[in-house]
Amino acid sequence: MYSIDDFAKDKKTVWTEVRNYQARNFMRDQMHPGDRFLFYHSSSEPSGAAGVGEILKTGVADPTALDRKSEYYDPKAMAANNPWITVEVGFVRKFSRVIALAEIKTNPKLQGIMVAQKGSRLSIQPVSKAHFDEIRRMAGDK
Repeated sequence: MYSIDDFAKDKKTVWTEVRNYQARNFMRDQMHPGDRFLFYHSSSEPSGAAGVGEILKTGVADPTALDRKSEYYDPKAMAANNPWITVEVGFVRKFSRVIALAEIKTNPKLQGIMVAQKGSRLSIQPVSKAHFDEIRRMAGDK
């Protein structure tokens, strides 16, 4: 698992290993340099929003799709035609605490946020500005 602490240490990284077309399409079509995002820990206890990152570069071909040693290797992908487009991201800040999914689900100001919807399993999801700002407020982030 790549944690917010790993992200803070690295300062920037390429968001690799996404193999869901809907999530890939969000990155390809809706993310733009300068956009901010919530860094979410999904495989930890508690799962929740751990910090903020920023989109640095879009239209980056995911190198793991071409790496035969990677579990995310795609034999249909080619250097000249790699369908797995991703983004380069930069670290902005770590929250002083994780805003747990349980808190997100019970906050009325976060009603309708995708991560709280039953069956929502995408690793990348759009978040409205109001929801983004509310989670930052909950984290004490100015």
